[in-house]
Amino acid sequence: MPTLRQLQYLVAVDDERHFGRAAERVHVAQPTLSAQLSTLEHRLKTRLFDRSRKGVSPTPAGQEIIARARKIISEVDGLIDFAKQIDTPLSGRLRLGVPPTIGPYILPHIVPSLHQQFPQLKLFINEGAPSDIQLQLSEGKLDVALSPLPIVTTKLNYAEIFEEQLFVVMARDHNLANKKEISGADLKGEKILTMQTGHHLHNQVKDLCNQYDAELLYDYAGTSLDALRHMVGMGAGISFFPNLYILSEIKGRNDLIVKKLSKDNPTRNIALIWRNDSRLDTQYHELADLFRKKSQEVLDS
Repeated sequence: MPTLRQLQYLVAVDDERHFGRAAERVHVAQPTLSAQLSTLEHRLKTRLFDRSRKGVSPTPAGQEIIARARKIISEVDGLIDFAKQIDTPLSGRLRLGVPPTIGPYILPHIVPSLHQQFPQLKLFINEGAPSDIQLQLSEGKLDVALSPLPIVTTKLNYAEIFEEQLFVVMARDHNLANKKEISGADLKGEKILTMQTGHHLHNQVKDLCNQYDAELLYDYAGTSLDALRHMVGMGAGISFFPNLYILSEIKGRNDLIVKKLSKDNPTRNIALIWRNDSRLDTQYHELADLFRKKSQEVLDS
């Protein structure tokens, strides 16, 4: 029967696509790792990897087995974490996924309270686009994630944390800057900047451009909200920014103007999400309560 250690070696090689780096990652000598994988292939009666000068790649059968191995490892890790929670709620490792359009602007307000309430919790943060984070979560590579709704798979549970408004931001010398208020009709024909494809914010702004007949500048997409802010400040176009980012990075600046649409100001809903087969459902709802409380304090400030 395959051992848990062999499955861990298998996943490490798949992640690294190199036997030497995989051996370093799991803290064994390369011959030991190679021998264990050879034993695993013998027990499963199938070749798991193709080896060539270009590197290591899983065979079709290997891909299926690796996916199952990841789930098994995740289940074992979850069992260990669950056992720790029995005596000390929310202790041990917590792998949190966050989009770069959310994490840097809310986590500084949450982490101190999180550490105070759960001192035995070790938080590991991974940034990525919401679709990537949700995929990693469903594959067991993450435990929980902050993500805009909707979620893209039925394998995940969620608890809504907060609703966040999106505001129009423009350079101070933009032709709309002196208007007391702006409407969707004012955006007709305007050049709109947003994040790169793959970000939830990109899709949302794209929908707004279609709704208001504005021009989305695909060739000048921002790699981050900061990059987007700089382009807006230089007059390349206007954009929609989340309220948390505005409070953190734009409020009080003299070079940018923030406007709210007079009607139907757009919003996005942020949730804490986790796998629906998690044994820590109750604890994650408790975590969501803390996130909800601290987030609302920031948004109300």
